[in-house]
Amino acid sequence: MRDPKDRLIAALAAQLRAERETRETLAFVVANGQLDPATLAAILADPVPVVTAEDLAVAERFVAREGERRAAPRPSRRAA
Repeated sequence: MRDPKDRLIAALAAQLRAERETRETLAFVVANGQLDPATLAAILADPVPVVTAEDLAVAERFVAREGERRAAPRPSRRAA
């Protein structure tokens, strides 16, 4: 990924994924009745995971597909 826009998209996708994982963890804890302050504090204090190679690969595939979609010729619409 060379374009700053692509890097921004990758970073935002990774942030969203990390936030979803935190929400899922919190939902799991609540569903299992583990609401003690130490557990909740640990979840909240856990830093957002760093962007992983997998996150970047997902974002790069998304950007590539989007670029291909935009570059593909669109069928002309003729009046019937």
